[in-house]
Amino acid sequence: MDRADDDLVWRALADPTRRAVLDLLAKRAHTTGQVVARFGGLSRTGVMKHLDVLETAGLVVVRREGRVRWNHLNPVPVQRIHDRWVSRHVQGTAGALSRLKDHVEGTKERRR
Repeated sequence: MDRADDDLVWRALADPTRRAVLDLLAKRAHTTGQVVARFGGLSRTGVMKHLDVLETAGLVVVRREGRVRWNHLNPVPVQRIHDRWVSRHVQGTAGALSRLKDHVEGTKERRR
């Protein structure tokens, strides 16, 4: 994943409506019509624009069956963001907190 891909994912995730769409798709694939029905405050065009941003960022994979467009969550870009930005910064802190917990609780088993 290069910087341009990162930027697309971060921009897509920055919008609360798009995050809500991803939350919906995390449960199961939905047709575009089903997504539109769940977001009654948005027009079909508005929902399509959000889905297009998500698809461009690689967060949504679209499968077409005739006139029906099925939208599936692709968790890989989120995992890559996590691996690159979150886990690297949290790993040391989580290990230190685990050791502190063991020390405070008097646990004899030492975690690494």
